[in-house]
Formats: sequence, C-alpha cells, structure tokens
Amino acid sequence: MKKYKYEKLSESLQKKIEYDRENNVNYNLAFDEQNIIRRDSSRDKASLWRSASVRDIEKIINSPFYNRYQDKTQVFSFYKNDDISHRAIHVQLVSRIARNIGAVLGLNLNLIEAIALGHDIGHTPFGHAGERFLNEIYNEKTGRYFSHNIHSARVLDTIYPLNLSLQTLNGIISHNGEFECSEYVPKAMNSFDELDSEIEKCNLDISYNKHLMPSTLEGCVVRVCDMIAYLGKDRQDAVRAKILPEDYDFEDTAIGKMNAEIINNLVVNIIENSYGKNYIMLDEAHYNALAEVKKRNFEIIYKNEAIERQYNETIKPMMLKLYNKLLSDIENNKQSSKIFTHHINKIENAFYQRKISYREEDKHQIVVDYIASMTDDYFLDLYKYLFPKSDYQIQYKGYFENN
Repeated sequence: MKKYKYEKLSESLQKKIEYDRENNVNYNLAFDEQNIIRRDSSRDKASLWRSASVRDIEKIINSPFYNRYQDKTQVFSFYKNDDISHRAIHVQLVSRIARNIGAVLGLNLNLIEAIALGHDIGHTPFGHAGERFLNEIYNEKTGRYFSHNIHSARVLDTIYPLNLSLQTLNGIISHNGEFECSEYVPKAMNSFDELDSEIEKCNLDISYNKHLMPSTLEGCVVRVCDMIAYLGKDRQDAVRAKILPEDYDFEDTAIGKMNAEIINNLVVNIIENSYGKNYIMLDEAHYNALAEVKKRNFEIIYKNEAIERQYNETIKPMMLKLYNKLLSDIENNKQSSKIFTHHINKIENAFYQRKISYREEDKHQIVVDYIASMTDDYFLDLYKYLFPKSDYQIQYKGYFENN
C-alpha cells in the first residue's frame, strides 16, 4: 500500500492564526482597491456589489478569447481523452489553490482570481511547444520575441482594450511559472508607463522575463501557485496518457511524489513561512524539492522523445506554412482570407474603445495574434482547409487504443 505524507501547519502557527481571527488582528497585507489604477480612470469604477477586481474578473471571463482555454493544450496535445487536462482546468486550479493561500494570509481574493483566470489567455495552441515554435518564427522574421505571459496582457489590454487594472495586468505578465524562487518579494509598479516599458523589454529580449516580479502579494501567490497547480497534475496526466506506466514509481521528495501531496505540502509550507509577512516564501527543503520535481518532470514528461518528435515533425512545419500563408493574405489584402473574416474583422467590430484601428497594426503582430488565439482543433482545421493536399497529418490517440 502506498504511503503518502501530508504536512500540517505547526501548532504554534495554528494558534496564532486562531488568536488573530478571534481578536480581529489585521496585518494590512491585502492590496487595497482604493489604490487601483486603470488606463481610463473615468470608467469601471467600483460599486457596492462589484469591486474593482470583480470587474476585472468579469471582464476576463466574458472576453472573446476566454472560451478558447477549453481546447488549448496544457501538456498533452494528441489525445482524445477528457480526463487529460486542458488549459481551462489549469487556470481554475491555479485560482483555487491561490485563493486558499490568500484566504489564510488575508489577501485580496478577487485580485488573486482575476490574475489567475487571465494569466494564460494569451497562450498558443499546443502548449509550450506551440509557444516555442511561434516565438522562433516571429523572431526570425522581425527580431522581436513572443512569450505567452506578455501576450496574455496584450490580449486583455490591446487586442481587446478591457481597461483592466494595472495590478491585474502586472500579475499576469509576471506570473511566469518557469522561473521558481524561494522567496517572492513584490516589486512596485505604479504606472502604465512602467508596465508598457517592462512589456517592451520582454518583446526585445525574451530573457528579461526572468526579471519580472509581481507588484502585489496577490500576484506573488498566483505565480508560485502556477507551478503548484501543474507539477503533480502533469504527472497524473502523463500516466493517463500512457507516457508513463500506471505503476511508475516517482522519486520521493520533501514535498512528496503525487499531486495531492505536492499541493498540500507546498501550500502548508507557504502559509507557515509567509503568514503576517510582506513576502511569499518557501523554506529551503521545500523550495529544493519543488525544483527537483520540476526538473524530473522535464526529464520524464516534457522532453519525452515521442511527444517532441511529433511536435517537431508536424506542428512546427505546419505553423511556419500557416504563418507565411496568413502573412501573404494580409500583404495582398485578401479580404476573403480567414485572417480577415475570423480575426481582424471580428476584433474591429467588437464594442471596445480603441485608439487606432486594429488592422493598422504591424502585419506580423496580427499574424502572431491570430495563431496564438487558436485552439488546437481550430489550428488543425484551418491548416487542412488551406492545405488540403498537405502531407502533414496529426494522428490522435483514441479513447479505446491500448485499452
């Protein structure tokens, strides 16, 4: 029988939290929405029943691209299996875990939810492989870079100018879960000029992403929870996809092996080391274990040869061919092209206050916007529609194969 380890908060901290609650002790660590900053401060003001961050949440979940989370790859693309995670469930898990931590730490739960639900809305089809390929194509053609965290802010602030708060957008661009830290100390950001400057630095130098840090504790919580939400879940999905055998014995670590252990033990350790403090922290043992689990996942899951081969041999050349075709359609003003009828025209006709016409933006940026917005199925259907005689084919693994 498998043995699992679930840590608990220390008795001393539990008593302190209970005492603080009974005596209404407030450490005033939550972001105060009276300090919210918007590009247009004349609108989207808080009301009695819709706070500033609630407005951000509702803008995000009602935005045109939000539905597309449900058919975008989290890790595994080529499976007909509803039990394998897509990006829709990932953002919900991030939100749930982060809210649990935020509730104990006395943070702004609505700001946490806004950041979490919006953080991956700019992600490409086919997960990080799709992101890597689109970045390579875009950079080769323009010298600029594509990263999903920056593009998520572009979707919610430029493609659709939703007038989200600076605090939500800052948390979104700074969420990148590829760069783990043992301690997350908020880095102040006080204006949209600063936000725009940080975004442009990432567009010109993709490594600058490493320097981004959320300006709020809420954003810091979401950032670490992005990792907490996927480390163990990706292991579950790898077994369901038969990338790993059902009896695969993951190495034991200070945070455990499996999803429930990993989530519980990291959450407990964050609360233990962050309660009442103006930073989010993991102790050395738990931080090292998180890094170890992440590294091991890369070795046995994310860099799996069979998965990488299918991405490199099919999706990569398909994306390049699609990019070039869509770019040509814009250059030739081919109004019947799907990049006009399914993308440009829909954005132009959406009811948002826009400073310049979307179609006047850089043609490469428009192509990138369109491809990044696609779900996996839409990408494949569009490719088949445009290139019906192409030799590139994707073979999905069905429900009943090898079962």
